[in-house]
Amino acid sequence: MALLGLWVGWSSPAVAINESALYYGSGLSRLISPQVFEGALQGYRQVPGKRKALLTIIDYSKPSSERRLFILDMLKGRLLAATWVSHGRNSEDEQAYAFSDRPESRQSSLGVYRTAETYLGKYGYSLRLDGLTPGKNLNARKRAIVLHGAPYASPAHLKRFGKLGRSWGCPAVPLEQAPRIIRLIEGGSVIYAYGSNRQV
Repeated sequence: MALLGLWVGWSSPAVAINESALYYGSGLSRLISPQVFEGALQGYRQVPGKRKALLTIIDYSKPSSERRLFILDMLKGRLLAATWVSHGRNSEDEQAYAFSDRPESRQSSLGVYRTAETYLGKYGYSLRLDGLTPGKNLNARKRAIVLHGAPYASPAHLKRFGKLGRSWGCPAVPLEQAPRIIRLIEGGSVIYAYGSNRQV
């Protein structure tokens, strides 16, 4: 299978590979900084009850015009997907500088999440997320922060406007890719969202 040229089938071998092989062997070293990767690893290790050895990294330090959602097979050390993802409103258009866990903020939230159940919503097949980082994302359920597809997160929107549209805080991915991504990571895998609040 091919997803933007960076999608492969997933299977679970018996043992995990080392962190250096994960970062360099998977190709992530060309896509995210060591700081982002280390934060993601720390978050992954801290999550109890993982049911899938998959780690999804969202790097909001990158502009929305770049691929900034990455799915890593933690056992094989393979990059399964690299795609675009929208950030929330009440921040800059192209790059997220402001984040919040406050209800009605419509901003993205940072930290570690565990994927949960799926449902059919406004944008079709969607994935509920449980926030696990105090002070960062514990209101994810209350805020209805979910991973879903959206037309404003598509390559066509990017080509027309030079940036993705913004969500109400949800990580929105290209609509046509959402079902595959959700089926892959649903039901107990880890998502780590990185970014930094700063004055602009």
